[in-house]
Amino acid sequence: MTVVVSGVGVVLPRARSAPELLAPAAEAPPVEPKDLVGRKGLRYKDRATQLAYCAADAALRNAGLLDGGGLRVPGGTVAMVASSNYGNLDTICRAMDTIAEHTAAAGSAMDLPNASSNVIASSVAIRFGLRGPNLMLCNGATSGLDAVHWAATLIRGGRAARALVLGVEPDNESVRAFTGGSRTIDGAAALVVESEESAAERGASAQAVLGDYVRGAGLGRCLERLARTTGDRPALWQLPEQRAAAVPDTLLEGVDRHDLGEVFGLGSGALGVLQCAAAVGWFARGGAGPVYATAGTDADDASAGIALRGRAAA
Repeated sequence: MTVVVSGVGVVLPRARSAPELLAPAAEAPPVEPKDLVGRKGLRYKDRATQLAYCAADAALRNAGLLDGGGLRVPGGTVAMVASSNYGNLDTICRAMDTIAEHTAAAGSAMDLPNASSNVIASSVAIRFGLRGPNLMLCNGATSGLDAVHWAATLIRGGRAARALVLGVEPDNESVRAFTGGSRTIDGAAALVVESEESAAERGASAQAVLGDYVRGAGLGRCLERLARTTGDRPALWQLPEQRAAAVPDTLLEGVDRHDLGEVFGLGSGALGVLQCAAAVGWFARGGAGPVYATAGTDADDASAGIALRGRAAA
């Protein structure tokens, strides 16, 4: 079964569309969720969930699945797969500080829902009426690419006709303390992926085609496996996060490289989704595939990669 990307939403301080991931604005203020989706439903939601609402809204509208009347397809046909490693870290740190300084009884009842690691996936599904399978991933460097893979797996397995894939990371004091001062993207990206048949039935345009996904120990091995399954060299390589200096020049020598982390900051659990969105932006700007999106290095026990192609080349 062919799985395509039919919608993209990008909500970053310096980029609000897939093509802008390749040519971001020089400077921009932080994203203000109320300006994008209104104030309703934002109260008591953490920063990550608010950003997720914005990206989800943009992707669903871009795919033609959402309008002023709400979701245009049955909610049970849409799965939700989200990825974030630091999404509710600030809530957890605040709750632990309260317990340490006072007691558990002093905690805020409003913080309780946000303390669950799946708060992003569940909150987005509730807001937009997505009643299909719901999955939250928080598993390190490969989390975003894994989310894209599991969304495609749900579709190929017949569990859903389409899926919203979301990657989000907030920037706050708790995250910076945990990461040693690194600046995160403080934004989100979302994809709508669905079977080619599903997109065609409702007249939606396929913006890219998801190819093979590989996962294993070592970036070099993952690239070798992608090359074997894809059959040719990529035209563009989305680099692992903050590892440009750790990626040997001998890997995919001569292939153009793109490092989102260098431009936008630490993507962590959102990186893989951002990479796929950037690939869509590259195709929209006239690029021809395939594009490799990758996470991890040869020193990592877990590395992953996905190949994407432009629709015209599929």
